[in-house]
Amino acid sequence: MAGSGYTRPPQLGEGAAPAPSTALYVANCGPAVGLNHDDIRVAFAAFGEVAGVHDADGSGVRVIVRFREPAAAEAAMSALHGRPCAGLAGRVLHIRYSVPAKPKAPVGGSLPVATTASELGVPGIYLVQDFVTAAEEQELLAAVDNRPWKSLAKRRVQHYGYEFMYETRNVDSKQFLGELPPFVSKILDKIMSFPGANKCTSKLVDQLTVNDYPCGVGLSPHIDTHSAFEDMIFSLSLAGPCIMEFRKYLKGSWHAPSMVSGTDKDSIQEPQCIRKAVFLPPRSILLMSGEGRYAWHHYIPHHKIDDVGGQVIKRNTRRVSFTFRKVRMGLCNCEYGQFCDSQSKNINARFTLALVVIM
Repeated sequence: MAGSGYTRPPQLGEGAAPAPSTALYVANCGPAVGLNHDDIRVAFAAFGEVAGVHDADGSGVRVIVRFREPAAAEAAMSALHGRPCAGLAGRVLHIRYSVPAKPKAPVGGSLPVATTASELGVPGIYLVQDFVTAAEEQELLAAVDNRPWKSLAKRRVQHYGYEFMYETRNVDSKQFLGELPPFVSKILDKIMSFPGANKCTSKLVDQLTVNDYPCGVGLSPHIDTHSAFEDMIFSLSLAGPCIMEFRKYLKGSWHAPSMVSGTDKDSIQEPQCIRKAVFLPPRSILLMSGEGRYAWHHYIPHHKIDDVGGQVIKRNTRRVSFTFRKVRMGLCNCEYGQFCDSQSKNINARFTLALVVIM
């Protein structure tokens, strides 16, 4: 189901057969039997435009193939079900119509997990699945693995353009490390298609942080410092999936309450906090802009297993993220002053000056 919004249909005899749709549940097909998603996409594209190929579960031998048109799905099923597929090493495929995954009702502190940005409903957040191909994913991973990593407490990082300083959650804009590496040039070209990208009068991004997260390692709630980076922040997920949670603290600041208190627990109760979550499959890219970038903290729970619409998704041995940002060269004057470090500093400075004048 991972990221497709569809899941396995009922077994024969468990209920009515699924109605025809654009999504097919394909068994005896997947990475565990030597068939990557790109090969599967090509084989099924003979019947119509393929919208996406996703793992149906954690087995590696079942996938969901989504077409743009129902007629294409019907043609593929008629031609391939129960027959050897020449384009997939002659494997005999077992195909049924898939069914929409039912959102799981939240229990206790858990959240329903969206699989699309529209379902998430956070302004300024966009999600594109299959932004890079499986082959491009491997090329990107090989490129960074051939370069030196810097070890942090629980993960490894690489910085390009400007180094991110974790102690201050900022960058030194005077210390330019050089242009972004050539191996991300295709990504830089493709992100120009995102909403608002064409309004940029200079380089859209000039800083890249690559994070290598071991299985189970997440990220504490935070807002990327307003004074450090401009509006658009892109995060490309590779190698493994995760859930990203967004939190809006109605009476908070740009520091999350859990950060101030020194805690970072999934079960933390925030009575003045709106919480939403989205599933980020491998090869997807997330854009944070506007309100979603400036006023919502984002957070990756420290899990080894995620629950997405009732489906158990195991995280891989690693997840690698490429985060692209544009370094800000001045103060931030956004409309979200409550969450803005630039405006908080200005207010504190004016308050201090007023006290001096009064005294």
